[in-house]
Amino acid sequence: MKRDFLSIADYSSKELLDILELSRQVKEFPTNYSETLHGRSVAMIFEKQSLRTHVTFDVGIYQLGAHAVYLTQGDISLGKRESVYDTAKNLERWVQGVVVRTFAHSTCLELAAAMADVPVINALTDREHPCQAVGDFQTMKKKLGSFKGKKLVFVGDGNNVCHSLMLLAGKMGMDFIAATPRGYEPNMQVFKSAAAAAQEHGSVMDINHNPREAVKHADVIYTDVWTSMGQEEEKEARIQAFKEFQVNAKLMSHAKTKAYFMHCLPAHRGEEVTDEVIDSPNSIVFEEAENRLHSQKAILLTLMHAD
Repeated sequence: MKRDFLSIADYSSKELLDILELSRQVKEFPTNYSETLHGRSVAMIFEKQSLRTHVTFDVGIYQLGAHAVYLTQGDISLGKRESVYDTAKNLERWVQGVVVRTFAHSTCLELAAAMADVPVINALTDREHPCQAVGDFQTMKKKLGSFKGKKLVFVGDGNNVCHSLMLLAGKMGMDFIAATPRGYEPNMQVFKSAAAAAQEHGSVMDINHNPREAVKHADVIYTDVWTSMGQEEEKEARIQAFKEFQVNAKLMSHAKTKAYFMHCLPAHRGEEVTDEVIDSPNSIVFEEAENRLHSQKAILLTLMHAD
C-alpha cells in the first residue's frame, strides 16, 4: 500500500526517526544509494517559485538514479486547464512519484487521493512544509545530539514552517514555543495535535507573545519571513505587527550562550533577522539548506519502497 508524505502528523515517532537516520546514512554514504531509483521518474509540480526545494529535489532525484520532470503552473495550470483529479490520473500512468509545491493544502490532498499507487510528497502548502522540518531536525540532531530536554523556539508568524516544526518537535519529545504577535498564532488544530504528541513524549508545547521571555534557555531559535508568497498586500501591516519579533543580537542574548540560529530561507535581512545574527558563528542556516537534499532523498527512498 502506498504512503504519501503530506503532513508530519501522519507519521509515528519511530517512522520519523527512521527517516532521520536514513537522512544521515544518505549524507554520509551517498554512493550506496546512487542507483537505487534507477529507471523511475518523478513529476515535480511547482505552483510557487523555489530555489532550495527545486534544486534539492531535482539534484536528489538525479543522484538516486531517477529522472525528474519539472512542471510549472504555466506548463499545466493545475486545477484550471483541467481538474486536479484528471491531472493526477494522467500522471499516475507515467511516473512513480509526485512532488508538489502549491498554495492550497487541499490541492495536495486531492492529488494524493486520486493516485492509487503513486506516492505524493508535500514540498510546501499553506498549511505545512514537512520536508523543511525533516531537514531541520536532521541538522539539529547533528548539532545537539538528541532532542529530549532541548528547546526550540520559533519567532515570528505561526505559518506552515512553524506548523511542521511544532509537529515534529512534539513527536521527538523536544520542547517547542511559538513566539508570535497576537493574531498571528499557529493554527489551533495543528497546535493541539502537536501538544498531544508532546504530552505523550514528555515535552512542552506552548505559544508566547513575548519573544524575550519565549527564548529563555533556548537551544535553537528559528525564524521565517514575516510576509510569505501570496501575502504581499499585507506586508506593511505585518512589518508593524512583527517589529518586536526581529531576531537580533539582543534577542539572542536572552537564549543560551551557544544557541543556534536557523531560518528556512530566503531571508529578508533587516526584517525578521539581522546580518549580525544570520552571519554569526552560531548560524546554521546553510547547513540546514544543504540537509534538505539528504532528507528529501531519504523521503523519496522511504516512499518509493527502494531496497
